Amino acid sequence: MTTAHFDDEPDQEKRIEKLRAEIEKLGGTSSTMEGIPADLEEEFLKQILEYETTESITLSQWLENAGVQVPSPDSLDDAGLSARLMETIRQMASLGAYLLHTNHLSDPALYEYLYNEALREEVTLFPENPGYAYTIDLTGSGSDEDNQLYLKYYADEDYRKEWARDWPEDVMPEHEDPRFDRDDRLPKSPFG
Repeated sequence: MTTAHFDDEPDQEKRIEKLRAEIEKLGGTSSTMEGIPADLEEEFLKQILEYETTESITLSQWLENAGVQVPSPDSLDDAGLSARLMETIRQMASLGAYLLHTNHLSDPALYEYLYNEALREEVTLFPENPGYAYTIDLTGSGSDEDNQLYLKYYADEDYRKEWARDWPEDVMPEHEDPRFDRDDRLPKSPFG
């Protein structure tokens, strides 16, 4: 759904009310945002409505629609796999999809994760909108395994101390530097 038809209404308050009503029809809530200028509120509501009415497709389909082929890991040799991995990551970024915390995985392991899992997930992207980014954090699922990976390879000492204080029953893994050094070379989200 395009939000352009809301722009036909000359009164901004009425446009905002129409946006709220449309969001509520979709099952969302959109209470008044006190203290926020009307222009920002209107733009925010338009983005919510656009997100809620845009059909999600797999990241693999997004890449295919952009002319990018992602071959099976089994069909690539090591050199070809590493080159294809970086090309896939660059193309994902061009669509607004970014990776975080990949240094604990080898190129083959990261490519297999992308091919078998991340690229199979349905996502909503807005490549034409630099104000929107989709992030895939390889330690961000909230699972015990991901928490342990983050604590082991990525968390600084202050974060590790805070975690130990907040979750004293959790085993704190010894810190290790990740075996690979890729994250600094990856495309970065405009939001850091």
